[in-house]
Amino acid sequence: MRRLGHLAVAATLLAGAAASGCSADDSGPDPREAAETLAGALAAGDLAEVAFDDPAEEPQAAYDEVVAGLATGEDGPAPDVEVGEVREGEDGSATAALTWTWPVLGPAEDAGEDPGEDPADGAWTYQTEARLTEVDGAWQVAWDRALVEPSLAEDEVLDRTTIAAARGEVTGARGKALVTDRPVITYGVDRARVPRQRAVADARALARLVDIDPAAYAERVRAAGDKAFVEALTYRREDVPAGLVAAIGPLRGVIAIPGERALAPTREFAAPVLGSVGEVTAEMVEEDPTLRPGDRAGLSGLQARYEDQLRGEPGVVVDALGPGGEERELFRVEATPGEELALTLDVDLQLAAEQVLADTGPASALVAVRPSDGALLAVANGAGTDGYNLATYGQLAPGSTFKVVSALALLRAGLRPTSPVACTPTSTVDGKRFTNYSDYPASALGRVPLRTAVAQSCNTAFIAERDRLERAGEGADDLAAAAASLGLGVDHDLGFPAYFGSVSPPTSETQAAADLIGQGTVLASPMAVATVLASVQRGATVVPRLLEQVDVAAPAGVEPLAAGEADALRGMLRAVVTEGSGRALADVPGPPVLAKTGTAEFEDDGRLATHAWMAAAQGDLAVAVFVERGASGSRTAGPLLESFLRTARRLGG
Repeated sequence: MRRLGHLAVAATLLAGAAASGCSADDSGPDPREAAETLAGALAAGDLAEVAFDDPAEEPQAAYDEVVAGLATGEDGPAPDVEVGEVREGEDGSATAALTWTWPVLGPAEDAGEDPGEDPADGAWTYQTEARLTEVDGAWQVAWDRALVEPSLAEDEVLDRTTIAAARGEVTGARGKALVTDRPVITYGVDRARVPRQRAVADARALARLVDIDPAAYAERVRAAGDKAFVEALTYRREDVPAGLVAAIGPLRGVIAIPGERALAPTREFAAPVLGSVGEVTAEMVEEDPTLRPGDRAGLSGLQARYEDQLRGEPGVVVDALGPGGEERELFRVEATPGEELALTLDVDLQLAAEQVLADTGPASALVAVRPSDGALLAVANGAGTDGYNLATYGQLAPGSTFKVVSALALLRAGLRPTSPVACTPTSTVDGKRFTNYSDYPASALGRVPLRTAVAQSCNTAFIAERDRLERAGEGADDLAAAAASLGLGVDHDLGFPAYFGSVSPPTSETQAAADLIGQGTVLASPMAVATVLASVQRGATVVPRLLEQVDVAAPAGVEPLAAGEADALRGMLRAVVTEGSGRALADVPGPPVLAKTGTAEFEDDGRLATHAWMAAAQGDLAVAVFVERGASGSRTAGPLLESFLRTARRLGG
């Protein structure tokens, strides 16, 4: 039989009391010993050794029936039963006060703790009274269901229901709800409505209508209990397909249940970052004993990482349940809602960013940062990413957007925006031939100011100046130091998956040359590229942040961006818009736009392809756009960035 108790109580047989005769003072058996034995048996759930006085129902079967509804798993919760005052009457009778403690809610129930030592919060405690009668020198117990709970009638049992805790909201800028309870409709098969054969047939038909695996769903319905509801699919109320309601009409076993689920504004809204909430898996239940089959919990992203904060604490209600299903409440603990998770995302800008990327076929991402405080306002991933968080965790060659870093390193090496540099059609380093992009303007070749080399994105000019920089495997690395000053290449714990990029010391002259133009081994995420532009705009190192509860700061040891350096960079990046590869942004309304375009070559199945980048800053907004495959930064990423900037201005961003 199932063991319900944790207490180890010495087995003192009530019937054996007669065989032992009287006590030393010949006053008869001690009723406390009998009461202690009874308490131990009740706690253990095994009444085989207890003598009862000819009860109307079999005590063990009745006890099991009474407490079965309190169980939550194979082993169930175990009560602690303690004996209080024992009063002995003159007529061979005695009464014993029993104090019951059921861990109906709390870690003691699931984690195997002894509730008798430290009852968990939510433990249900009450008293009953055991009536004993001395018969032939032994104490017998009077059985009735009130021995288990004092108000129970002879046909009632105990039943426990968990009260689910409201999940904490995920909020964004200005406290707007990002993930909150939203109306849904769940479609599924109700096994109680039709016979099994019909239920299975309806399951197959429903599965085809909602586009899930018919065989797998039908098997779930076949294996379900006769009164089970087997969910097929849940839709946002506004997303229920046209015609579905009419199509399921003939399926008598199918029902639609309205309800609410914790959801973002749209299915795609920051999905790779926010993650999802769903029914817990068997593996999750095994790892976390506080979870139960059927519970819903965070499965990925921030929803999983901050599950303990968002989930809250469930409540419980214990009822006396009559034979007709009548309920009489005995005990209740209200659920404690989960705590809010506050993010910096701006609902309107996030939706705008996702709309901008909606028609982009290749993998794409857009990240918007507020330079004044580093707040991430939009973190969007296009459909081509297949759910991967490319926006904050992509590890990509940044191409010519990295020339912002290279320009800072050259400024620190002694150049000025007006310093002449050699922009040649080609440059060869250790046998590796570097060129400019295919339609590079001939008018910008020759000895040109550094400002022009930045504005026109001249590869060869930067490569020609590589000897000015110290690139040591040990010691100073001017390029890595410049990157760190602009927020790239230095890791931080932001409380979510984030990749800040890498600027490794070169192992060859060719790599040193390639690094300067954002190729080689230099890597960055779209978030890191947006951070570079944000740092230039602010004039100080920006560290992006997404969670309000996570403090961020520029790391120690990073050389601050000097005011003169920031002014020079802003001037050169403004020239990208006024006279260079970013001229399409010149008429964007609002404050002056700074920008940098970029392409990065990569090999795809033996063929050369290019990533397309563009980054910009305007007012208190910095944005980076990435498209995995494109013609160039200005032609592929540029229109997406321009559209976002114009929308942001309309929204007041």
